[in-house]
Parts: sequence; C-alpha cells; structure tokens
Amino acid sequence: MTSCAMPRSDGAAPDAAMRRGACPSLSKPMQTGDGLLVRLRPATGSMALGELRALAAAAERFGNGILEVTARGNLQVRGLTAATVAGLASAIGEAGIAIAEGVAIETPPLAGVDADEIVDPRPLARALREAIAALDPPFTLAPKLSIIIDGGGRVHLDDIVADLRLKAVKADDGVAWLLSLGGTARTARSVALLDARESIHSLLAVLGRLAAIGDNARARDLDAEPIRNELAGEERPPARPTLETEPATPVAGMHVVADGVTVLGVGFAFAQADAASLTAFLRKAEELGATEIRPAPGHGLFVLGLDREEAVTAQRHASSLGFRIAPDDPRNHIATCAGTGACASALMETKVVARLMVEAAPELLDGSMSVHLSGCPKGCARPSSSELTLVGAPSGYALVVNGTASVAPSAYTDANGIKTALAHLGALVRQNKDAGESARSCLTRLGAARIAAAFE
Repeated sequence: MTSCAMPRSDGAAPDAAMRRGACPSLSKPMQTGDGLLVRLRPATGSMALGELRALAAAAERFGNGILEVTARGNLQVRGLTAATVAGLASAIGEAGIAIAEGVAIETPPLAGVDADEIVDPRPLARALREAIAALDPPFTLAPKLSIIIDGGGRVHLDDIVADLRLKAVKADDGVAWLLSLGGTARTARSVALLDARESIHSLLAVLGRLAAIGDNARARDLDAEPIRNELAGEERPPARPTLETEPATPVAGMHVVADGVTVLGVGFAFAQADAASLTAFLRKAEELGATEIRPAPGHGLFVLGLDREEAVTAQRHASSLGFRIAPDDPRNHIATCAGTGACASALMETKVVARLMVEAAPELLDGSMSVHLSGCPKGCARPSSSELTLVGAPSGYALVVNGTASVAPSAYTDANGIKTALAHLGALVRQNKDAGESARSCLTRLGAARIAAAFE
C-alpha cells in the first residue's frame, strides 16, 4: 500500500491499461471516451471527509469533475489527460490519501461496526496483505484478480464476484472460514473449512497455483477437486457446504448497525456525482459531526459519526443535491455503465435511458430484481446475470432476458422506440402481477417470450 503511485514519466497511458483485463490506476490510467480514467481503492476501506473533499477538488481541477463509486465500492475519477494525471497523483499524496495497490482484497464496507457480523474480517485481510507483500519472489497474478474476506453481517459481499472468497461461518468451536473459488457466494465452488491461521497459508497456496498457470489466470482456470483434497488433508473430508445467502442491505437509507450507532447511506445517482454536489454534501456532513466515509458496493457511501438527528439532517441535504437516500428509490435497482460520450465502446446513453425507465416503467423497479443498462456487450457495470439487461446496439437497443450483456438478445427495438418499449414492459408487469407478487416473480412466471414480445 502506498499514498499514491506516479504515472509513467512521459505522461502517457501504458498500453496494458487499454486491455479489457487491465485495471485503471494512477500508474496505469485507462483511455475512455471522455479522457483517461483512474480507479482508486482506499487502503483501509475508509476515508476522512476532508480526504474525500480533497479528491473531489482534484477531480474538478485535473479531470472533468465527475467521480464514480463502482459496483465493487472503488472510487473513479474521469476526464483526465496525459498531462493532468501527475497532478492528480500529487494532490492525492498531499492530502495524505492512502491508496491500496497490488491484489484487490475486499472486506464489507461496515466491517468492524456491523453488529450482525460473525467476526471482524479486517485483521485477517491485513495479515493476508502482509503475507503477499512478504513473498520473495512475488507472485505475478492477473490484474483483475480479487479476494473477498467477509465476516458476514447485514452489509455483506455475497453478491460480488471474486476469484477467492473467505466467508465466516459459525462453528462448534467458534468461527471457521469457508474458502471457495470463483463466482458469488451462491455460485462459488467450496473447497475447505479453515481456521484463521490455516486461511492465510491456504490462500497463498491457491494463489501460487494461479501464478504457476500464468499472469492472466483466474479462479475459473482452477480445478477445485485437487485443491479440496490438498487442503482437507487426512484428518477431515473435503468441505462442500453451500451458503444460505440473504440479499445485502441496500446502501441508501438510515442504518442502525448497533445499539445507538446510526450509519447514513447515500447513493450516487446512476453511479456518478459531480464534484460540486459531493463537496457540498461532505461539508454539511462534516459540520454536523461526521467523522468517516466508507465507499460501498452499490455505488454509494456510508457516513459514520452522526447521531440519528444529525443523520436525518444530512440525509435531507443529500436528497436536495440529487443523491439517493432511500431503500425504495427506484434508481437503486438500475446498474449503468458510463455510456456514450464517456466510453468509446458504448452505443447507449445509459443515464438518459435510466431516467426514461424510472419515468416509463417504475413497475420494474420494486427492488425484487436489478435492471442492467450496458452501452456495449462487455457489460462492465454488472458482469453477472440480470433478469433484464438492455444493451446498446448499432441499430438501437437489444434486450437480454435472464443473462449478461454478452449473450444473444431476446428482442430489439430501434432508437425511436425505446420509451414505448420500456412502457410496454412496465405495463406487462402492472397488468399481470398478482396481489403481493414481485416484478421478478411476475416476469419469471410470464416467461422470456412474453417479455420479448412486449418489448418489441
């Protein structure tokens, strides 16, 4: 970990950052439709309000003033140029913002304060980072490889895809860690139940297998069976448990995480915020006594340090600035990429279509499912499957039912017909939903053919 990483001395974006499999960083910014993009992971998962205000000011000075929180809870600064990336890096260093580098090791955003978690996962995450940093020679691993260490709780990471996952589970003698490979918590391949001491050694062993395959190897390239047998040893059978996963608590809203402890969740509208609005909100929250900001999966921020009354005041201010503040906000359930203008690959103005959907088809956004709006088939905003995915196409818009943006679409409409197509989908749910039935359940019952016919 380090406070910042400087870009190449010639100011150019390295070629590696242009690849689909690369991660944009201060040292390797990525070229997009609105300039260079830098992605930042706070080293501790937390920031002081002044640090985030400094980052917003730097984004306005050196970029286009747009900040994003990604689906994984990382921060992104857009609209940079080869000449301004170094200025951003210097501003980050001057503000004392510690940025994580190396393998992405992720913990839930409310780790350590969520009273529902089985155990605080942060000490284990720190130990793993130190163990990886101490490797000599170091492993060369895929740029996008990620590890989740999740202690449970209401704000968990079960729906986030990871290469390796340690999930705390209750055991007869205390706490055990379930190690699994690939996918979400529901789809991952379980390999072993471990104690904390064993977990570090076992993770390093699996990372060693990946490094031996090559620097682009991911969990999908591993055979789980020999890993199960190796980690189980002679004293116990290989673990094959499955986790019962519950939906994660949405970011937006007021969260009582322990007796007398309130956390305010604020979501960015369609994953983006302008620097001026973010700065105004942070100043108000700081005036009210907020002490800490934690970026969160779901394109938002958790604000810590406020009592209930102060949090309500800050929440009202956030709403006036256009942020998402409530769990029933329909915008919570739409995943969008940057779209045309911001991405050279995009063929859809995703933010415009998202607003159209809120207006024309609110019936789809009851919280029972996620709708994915993707500017192209890469599906950057949501790599996993969605009940409904709308993809930008040369001739208009393609609809995928129960799939990712990359699979064959079920229906098309042209650019002039998108508002009508969305309205038809909303009407399909409104006219066919039984009492108490969710939009997801209704569409599942109606089937892909009915959905495609309504869209077209």
